[in-house]
Amino acid sequence: MKDFDLVRLQGNLSERNILMIFSGPFSHSIIEELGKAARNHLENASLSRTAIMDVFAVYVEQAQNVRNYLDRWQTASGGERIANSGIVVIARDGERYVISSGNLMAQADVTPLVARLEQLRALDKAALKALHKERLRQPLSAVGGGGLGLIEMARKATLPLQYALTTVDEYVFFTLRVVL
Repeated sequence: MKDFDLVRLQGNLSERNILMIFSGPFSHSIIEELGKAARNHLENASLSRTAIMDVFAVYVEQAQNVRNYLDRWQTASGGERIANSGIVVIARDGERYVISSGNLMAQADVTPLVARLEQLRALDKAALKALHKERLRQPLSAVGGGGLGLIEMARKATLPLQYALTTVDEYVFFTLRVVL
């Protein structure tokens, strides 16, 4: 690896108030250990218990969403690139915390995800609560909790969920940003 400067990288992360970042293949144990480290850092920062739990819950939900999506690509032909594309970041922005995640996606998976996100972005807190209650009464889908994680993140967020889509070769890099 040419010109790899960890001092400069660490300085850039510090300038951006990034508290934690992980990039690479996700596993349950990595999510768990990084979650413990994040919770310890937040407890040492003297945050309220509610703020700690909100940041921790959103981090876990985003990391699990990335892992669950990428796991589907572990054994797919040519899926190694997608399977190793995950990233999650916890940063501070003034008094707020920002939890972001990203990963490569197949083009075919983008439209339904964007539709779900736009639906959530259009709802106020009361409507998000009602949708959450409605989804709790429905049976779980074959791939997870029926979108409960996105609803929970939207409920905890102080701003509407933010997302970005960037074309990378035949894939799309999906980024989700939650501000607490």
